[in-house]
Amino acid sequence: MLKGIVGLLAGAAALAQPAAAQGTDPVLIRAAVLRVDDPGLPPISRLDLPPEDLGFAGARLAIEDNDTTGQFMGQDFEAVEVTASPDTAEAEMARLLDEGFEFIVVMADDAITLALADQVGDQAMVFNALARGDNLRGADCRFNTIHVAPSRAMLADGLAQFLMWKNWPDWFLIHGSHPQDQAMAEAYRTAAAKFGARIVEERLYEDTGGARRTDSGHVQVQAQIPVFTQRAEDHDIVITADEADVFAAYLPYLTWDARPVAGSAGLVPRSWHPAMEAWGGTQFQSRFERLAERPVREEDYQAWLSLRILGEAATRAQSGDPEVLKEFILGDDFDVAGFKGQALTVRDWDHQVRQPILLTTGVLTTSVSPQEQYLHQTSQLDTLGVDRPETQCQF
Repeated sequence: MLKGIVGLLAGAAALAQPAAAQGTDPVLIRAAVLRVDDPGLPPISRLDLPPEDLGFAGARLAIEDNDTTGQFMGQDFEAVEVTASPDTAEAEMARLLDEGFEFIVVMADDAITLALADQVGDQAMVFNALARGDNLRGADCRFNTIHVAPSRAMLADGLAQFLMWKNWPDWFLIHGSHPQDQAMAEAYRTAAAKFGARIVEERLYEDTGGARRTDSGHVQVQAQIPVFTQRAEDHDIVITADEADVFAAYLPYLTWDARPVAGSAGLVPRSWHPAMEAWGGTQFQSRFERLAERPVREEDYQAWLSLRILGEAATRAQSGDPEVLKEFILGDDFDVAGFKGQALTVRDWDHQVRQPILLTTGVLTTSVSPQEQYLHQTSQLDTLGVDRPETQCQF
């Protein structure tokens, strides 16, 4: 009996030691983060200029988190960071595939993300950490892609639920002229119909080019925006669809009617916000800020979550085999913590990560959707975005 107890204690002590201390070599689990930088115009506000480590900082934190558990599981995590332009993205992806990477986080726009997913085929699992296109989860879905970034439909639905809770059903929708603006506007139209809101009027803000920031720019905007929004149909709130970042930031406090602004400015739906403190968010924010010496951005959170999905799968499946990990991530038993109050899972019909949507101002998280009155037969998170009966995805 005594020998048995001693044996059990010795085994427990061995499990409590990192793999290196037990004299075994850890299993290396490799991933890559491919960020495709858009060389377009700078943002309206200099506060929104992207840091050089955008996304990569989130990936670095995820590797630290994965290694914290991995050292006790005989696992070692690694993520290489690759930057590319739209012209070089496919060449960089080809290099990563040649080097044997089977988990690749992609930070690119809708079109490039789709092209890279097609290039990858069945050689690797792609984590979409940036592209919001509903088509990527619908008619253009790919089995090899996990959508960690929320879709436009999820963002629009999250905002719509809150506005209906506030009893602000009449919307004045202003959208930009770029394709991504039009896509976001369509998401708001769909959300309005889904939750019973009314778009009382739509207006197009045409991007005519020119400087985004000039010393006298605020003078022109102060004169132009009120006139642009004049004589709108009676409305409760202005909804802006401006993913190209051309006009929305100018609208708060400059509309003709005294109305709040939401969408691309004002009250903004996001995957994450640097002021989020609930559900352990403060601990996450603090660790990120120590690592990166700046606040976290959505892109960082989405890259972090992508690699945490990989790390969680490795821990739970107790394996470093890429095929085992891919199967586990897509299985019914997988979930991962995301500091959003509930476990995040992957939808089997389009591979979108279920997650709450934060509704944020510049300094605060105002609310979190789904709102409690919107119920669902399987998961309340499926009130956000395209549900199984409506999906156009066919793997």
